[in-house]
Amino acid sequence: MMSKLTTSREERGKKIAEQDGYVSRIDEDTYTVKSQSHARMYTVQREGEAWTCTCPDNFYRHRICKHIYAVDFSNQLRAKVAETRVIQEVNVSNCQYCGSSNLAKAGKRKNKSGIIQKFFCRDCHHYFTINIGFEKMKHNPQAVTTAMQLYFSGESLRNTQESLQLLGVKVSHKTIFMWIKKYIGLMKNYVEKLQPNVSDTWRADELWIKVNGNLKYLFAMMDDETRFWIAQEVADTKYKHDARNLLRMSKEAMGKKPTTFITDGLDSYHIAYMKEYWSQNNPKTKHIQHIKLRGDVNNNKMERMNGEIRDREKTMRGLKIEDTPILQGYQLFHNYIRPHEALDGKTPAEACGIQIQGENKWKTLIQNASKIVNTR
Repeated sequence: MMSKLTTSREERGKKIAEQDGYVSRIDEDTYTVKSQSHARMYTVQREGEAWTCTCPDNFYRHRICKHIYAVDFSNQLRAKVAETRVIQEVNVSNCQYCGSSNLAKAGKRKNKSGIIQKFFCRDCHHYFTINIGFEKMKHNPQAVTTAMQLYFSGESLRNTQESLQLLGVKVSHKTIFMWIKKYIGLMKNYVEKLQPNVSDTWRADELWIKVNGNLKYLFAMMDDETRFWIAQEVADTKYKHDARNLLRMSKEAMGKKPTTFITDGLDSYHIAYMKEYWSQNNPKTKHIQHIKLRGDVNNNKMERMNGEIRDREKTMRGLKIEDTPILQGYQLFHNYIRPHEALDGKTPAEACGIQIQGENKWKTLIQNASKIVNTR
């Protein structure tokens, strides 16, 4: 009899999980599940290794209820949807324009970084080199990507310049900045087309930064489960800022809106939520403004990312211009390059199902972005 009851609860839990808007993720340990028979929500929460629910079946009878099964099935469905997309290293055995393997060597080109083999595609009649993305550069791809890695890992432009000199690369700090500006713009246009599989719980927060000596505020949106930095914008004020653009950019970038939106008590967020995310129809978005340092809903994950940005800003001693490529570059570094201990050594992009192959992920991104530009 107990086995039949358990099976029945599992089946009902599965049906709940398959309905849009019935299971909402607050964080990795807290979910809300909509009742099928009443206008109420039950809270499913992890306590140690076990799950508890506020419904009578679990609270009084101590049974694994259909709402707990619904959360379990919902997690399984999410994991199934998050299929891995692989961004491969550029392979010289295939044409960079049409993918053909019908190639011929077409001489060599020499520059300061060494000798580069040229190829000719017999099918599409394009010439290309394995130096795609770094054409006409005086320095090799390793020098350029090393500079970017050093800089976004926390070094200043001048310290990056000195580190490259130890490797035999003589370059000015101004040239390093121009590399950053060029390639961040290129990669930004490319990664914007890679829609990650983020969760349905997003967080927004703001922190003050200095731009050319003036106090500004960086508003940012982050996915709760994968820590993927979704969108950002710089504002002149904190309390009077219209946050609708941040919410709109996030929705357009991810192709959906969240079911749970977590912020602090800043009124700008709730006003923007009512205009951009609130709806009477399912799936609905719940706005949680109750932020605590500990407990069921905290903002520690967002504060951790704010700390990363603050450390980067201290090294730079403030930003020089408002539309600087540095913030966009750090967003890209955070999402696609930097592994996170909280994600078991994965990058947020990998947690979202986007895997970048190769030891040098900067090079893989730059070359794949350049392929798209060259084929237009």
